[in-house]
Amino acid sequence: MSKRKFGFEGFNINRQTTYSFEQSQTPQRLYVPPSSRHSHDNYEDNDLDNIDYDDNDAAKDTDDNGNGAGNDEIDPLDAFMEGIHEEMKAAPPPKPKEKLERYKDDEDEDDPMESFLRAKKDVGLTLAADALRAGYDSDEEVYAAAKAVDAGMLDYDSDDNPIVVEKKRIEPIPPLDHSSIDYEPFSKDFYEESASISGMTEQDVAEYKKSLAIRVSGFDVPRPIKTFNDCGFSTQLMHAISKQGYEKPTSIQCQALPIVLSGRDIIGIAKTGSGKTASFVLPMVVHIMDQPELQKEEGPIGVICAPTRELAHQIYLETKKFAKSHGIRVSAVYGGMSKLDQFKELKAGCEIVIATPGRLIDMLKMKALTMLRATYLVLDEADRMFDLGFEPQIRSIVGQIRPDRQTLLFSATMPRKVEKLAREILTDPVRVTVGEVGMANEDITQVVHVIPSDAEKLPWLLEKLPGMIDNGDVLVFASKKASVDEIETQLVQTRFKVAALHGDKDQASRMEILQKFKSGIYHVLIATDVAARGLDIKSIKSVVNFDIARDMDMHVHRIGRTGRAGDKDGTAYTLITQKEARFAGELVNSLIAAGQNVSVELMDLAMKVGKRAKGRVVQVEVCVELILVWV
Repeated sequence: MSKRKFGFEGFNINRQTTYSFEQSQTPQRLYVPPSSRHSHDNYEDNDLDNIDYDDNDAAKDTDDNGNGAGNDEIDPLDAFMEGIHEEMKAAPPPKPKEKLERYKDDEDEDDPMESFLRAKKDVGLTLAADALRAGYDSDEEVYAAAKAVDAGMLDYDSDDNPIVVEKKRIEPIPPLDHSSIDYEPFSKDFYEESASISGMTEQDVAEYKKSLAIRVSGFDVPRPIKTFNDCGFSTQLMHAISKQGYEKPTSIQCQALPIVLSGRDIIGIAKTGSGKTASFVLPMVVHIMDQPELQKEEGPIGVICAPTRELAHQIYLETKKFAKSHGIRVSAVYGGMSKLDQFKELKAGCEIVIATPGRLIDMLKMKALTMLRATYLVLDEADRMFDLGFEPQIRSIVGQIRPDRQTLLFSATMPRKVEKLAREILTDPVRVTVGEVGMANEDITQVVHVIPSDAEKLPWLLEKLPGMIDNGDVLVFASKKASVDEIETQLVQTRFKVAALHGDKDQASRMEILQKFKSGIYHVLIATDVAARGLDIKSIKSVVNFDIARDMDMHVHRIGRTGRAGDKDGTAYTLITQKEARFAGELVNSLIAAGQNVSVELMDLAMKVGKRAKGRVVQVEVCVELILVWV
């Protein structure tokens, strides 16, 4: 398979010379009150109500008029000049009143800039206005970003969760009438079972699936592979796989790769850090290379949607590693970055787009790309996107892609209601489950410490942190932004190389912090749950839950930041206090399911859950199960 060459020269946007889209400027003020003409530019509309005019001149004029009343003769020149003075003094008062009405009208508008843009008739300014109204903060509903970028649209609760203040609705795009479009046919089935796999008996296959902890549902499901050579990848792609240190497929890859290469839709459910990304990126490369090269204004062919910026960026980095072996262009589209730059990049053409749903819809509305050539759709962390209310946006994006596309969903958890919804946009999907749904990675060693009070957490961390750093980088999770900053301050004072990551950091700062953490400048990263998903840094050997997660799913994603892709030397520490006994029962169940040890202190704390119901002793079913397991 030869390397494809694409010779696009890019795309330049013709902009009006009288207006800059990159830096919005407020309309020039038409009237400046005398009191502020020689002061700083701190003018506000309501200043017009309090304009003071100099009465001294008026009094002086009155005296002059009074003194001159007794004169029988009036100099014509004096009379002429007096008339000019009177006109000058009479002119200013009506103007403030007139301008006041003008500015009052402006106050009725939510955004003066949008009002200004809507008044323009030319196509360029109309496009810019549509872009502004498309929901600049749409992606903020998924991920916390800088408050300056949020522009008042979002606030954050004590747990650093985004709260929509004045939610801008992301209007879905009307679905295309696919029956009126003459799509070119394309191939989806590229898989040929190797002799080593076809030679296995049904009993051998059953035992192999059991060893991989795989459960499969669907008809005519291909057998799992054992090596990447069984997939029939090109020499270039195999070299890229080897270069990334992939020795053999993970459990989800063993079963997902033959299914996807066969052109089937799939629902893949696997523990965090299991290698889901390669399960859909590698077949995507094969899928794209079988199709004709993109022409101008065409593309993408492959579309990957993710719920968060960090996850989208992480997928982008992983995808580039495999795509460059065949000259495939990859673009990342998510909030917090320049829309103009993303617009230009998409217009220049790319085979793969990785995006958050809100920003992708923005780009579609701006006509930066079309989906007429898209034939391969991936929804990663699909349950999270549905839980965050992205169902209308997902359906809107799906409606832009031809019905005979190949659709893949991957996630660490899959509630039944989400699975039912997902099946509506898939065709005869194969469901692949590796391990227990929502179960923590068994390769991660979990240690839970019962702490008397919150005050004891920081001394514990200061004592244990040096030993953790000796083994590798450390990621510490706290529930509140204030806690993150406090921990960072304490660790910096003790000369640890530490950085903080939470919703108050703007996108550029967050990317810089992550890059420095990856490069080893920082050894400890303190973060809220913004780092719980999509952060794939293999140097992280220890995760510390300084504060417990808000639910078990988030706990699983947190500790999944270590033990990535089969790494078995990751350790997750969880600090839990007496007041957090409500979480202890779920934690014990998770530890037992993952084959981890449960301490006596944690078991005692879990037993208290069933004894707090209006003073009555209530035996909870989970506690009975825990006792039986413990005995």
